[in-house]
Amino acid sequence: MTTNTANYQLGSDLTLHYRTQSPLPIHAISLAITKQDDQLIECRLTFQINPELYQRIDTEALFNLKPEVRNPLSAGEFLPEPDIKIETTLKPDLLPRLAGHTANIDEAATYLLSLSQQQPDDPLLSTENWLALSVKQLQESGETGYRTLWDYISPAALAQAATSDSSEEISEAIVNFFKDWTEANLSEVTQKATSQMLEGMTNFFKHLADVNLDEKVEKFRQNLSTSGQILEEIVSFFTKDDWPYTKIKGEPILQTAFQGENGKWTCYAKAREEQEQFVFYSICPVNAPENKRLAVAEFLTRANSGMIIGNFEMDFKDGEIRYKTSIDVEGDSLTSALIKRLVYANVTMMDEYLPGIMSVIYGDVSAVDAIAQIET
Repeated sequence: MTTNTANYQLGSDLTLHYRTQSPLPIHAISLAITKQDDQLIECRLTFQINPELYQRIDTEALFNLKPEVRNPLSAGEFLPEPDIKIETTLKPDLLPRLAGHTANIDEAATYLLSLSQQQPDDPLLSTENWLALSVKQLQESGETGYRTLWDYISPAALAQAATSDSSEEISEAIVNFFKDWTEANLSEVTQKATSQMLEGMTNFFKHLADVNLDEKVEKFRQNLSTSGQILEEIVSFFTKDDWPYTKIKGEPILQTAFQGENGKWTCYAKAREEQEQFVFYSICPVNAPENKRLAVAEFLTRANSGMIIGNFEMDFKDGEIRYKTSIDVEGDSLTSALIKRLVYANVTMMDEYLPGIMSVIYGDVSAVDAIAQIET
């Protein structure tokens, strides 16, 4: 299959309509059409508007900007100025209406502009027939904005959904969208919210055509019932227990720090959602130098003997020392009480044995003597 995309710089005012022909003036920036084996599979329209007009679009969910298909703003709120740029794609079921006027991109652009002047009530100019892909505003501090579900789906897959049963790609797009959405919302994500969003997506595809997403969405809903819950519970615990933390970008891991009686060190709380496990690490503030690693390994082995909750471990490559506590909650749920026991058992052990680690590394104390000093 051969896919080609052609672009046209419009730079013209264009009037769309919504509801009962209410005018919506926009400044059209560009038009792009994509063909696959000479068949039109996408038409994109990019335009800009002032923030005041965006408020109308936002409030009335024009261009299908419903809450359930939006990802959160990437970098702060929109400002009263400058203009906001919106990229949209024409609904697949409207592509045949445009196809007869797309011999080339120039013809397609001319046709849309002429419709605005001569047939303003044409369905091609209705906001409900365009899907917003992204909404962005360039500010002095950088760009802020958000993507929508439709931006996760390829033109070919979306076009296919209008004429046949749903593809695996659409299911995958929903999953990827939710991964980004849950990461951005983190502690705010709830099952009620995700269920509402899934319902909205299913209704859209049903309206688009006779598309059966029920089985796939229900399967995803069931997976979602456990996905993200461990991280959510971890976030809830550290928030309520007043631990300052940061989330590692792109990973289900929180980074925090603990100040004990014998030192301060970095900690990591990791959610292993698929395995339904929670792991907590205290990272020793110093690495064992190469010439001390055998002695430190002996010290940690002696320390681990008799440990009930957790254990010490060392990476022989770089000498990193850490204490690990973990739990598997398959078939059950992770609670704040469980997290608290694992976390405080962990930091207590690191704090108790840290002087021994330091004495082996810096004081030339033997592993046997260092353990004896601590455990007696």
